[in-house]
Amino acid sequence: MSAETREKVLAAARTIDYRPNVLARAMRTSRIGVIGVVVARLNNPLYTDILRALNLALVDQEMRVVLWDTEGAGEVAAIDAIRQSLVDGVIFAAATRTSSVLEEAIQASAPLVLINRTVDGLACDQVSSDNTSGGALVASYLLDHGRRRIGYITGNTEASTIQNREAGFLKALSEKGSKIESSLIRRVDFSHDAGRRAMRSLLDLADPPDAVFCANDLLAFGALDGALEAGCRVPEDCWVVGFDDVEQASWATLSLTTVRQPISSIVDDGVSLLLERLANPALEPRCIVHPVDLMIRGSTGRCRNPAQSANPRGVAT
Repeated sequence: MSAETREKVLAAARTIDYRPNVLARAMRTSRIGVIGVVVARLNNPLYTDILRALNLALVDQEMRVVLWDTEGAGEVAAIDAIRQSLVDGVIFAAATRTSSVLEEAIQASAPLVLINRTVDGLACDQVSSDNTSGGALVASYLLDHGRRRIGYITGNTEASTIQNREAGFLKALSEKGSKIESSLIRRVDFSHDAGRRAMRSLLDLADPPDAVFCANDLLAFGALDGALEAGCRVPEDCWVVGFDDVEQASWATLSLTTVRQPISSIVDDGVSLLLERLANPALEPRCIVHPVDLMIRGSTGRCRNPAQSANPRGVAT
């Protein structure tokens, strides 16, 4: 239609406050403008950051968001929606190879992308941080600044993020002639209270650690509280390091040294990859890995680290 006619139609639509009919649009385009987002453990503030960024990115593309928490009934609802094609695509912010929702999405040939996760051998788009280098950064930083008896608090090792962080951390320790004693490792649930109790048990040892690396910030916040309860001064008596750099980590009362994941960049890339796949399903799967940075704050005495950035450029394959 001509520009003049188009403007008349749009003016009329504004006058009557017209809203497009989603069902009618779906019949014409075979899309309903809805993206499913799968997360887990909403008690983790990292997912708040991810969801905020995802909502902004998808709304900007005029897409609606349906959120599923894989714990409880959310997993069943996600599977039903995928089976019935009630979403155009799915963004997984939490998934493992054994995830039933991920398996169902693959079987249904649903367009999908993994963010903040990777699954080796899975033919789909994936966007993550360089978790391996992040773990190595922490190990090198602690050893380079005189920490010798290092503790480690972690959780579920099925998630690629945790596996890679741990692998990088342990490898870097080994390369520098160090290792973690089994008595200094705590594998717990991912919760503040679990981190608190794990830290208390480490500090109750006859020879407690002089530094503790926590696999994410939520555990690290618990560790800081555990140290406070035990009368342990951070960083004078023990250093604490986390991973993720959620918003609370920079608060003055916490001042947590942690590895920063570039969440906004990860989300933007994930949304872009999914939209490209919706437009062209035949695209080859792509994997983007973003660099991470070590954010040094008060929980480690603010010592300088000459190499605070891992992987100075994102690696795309």
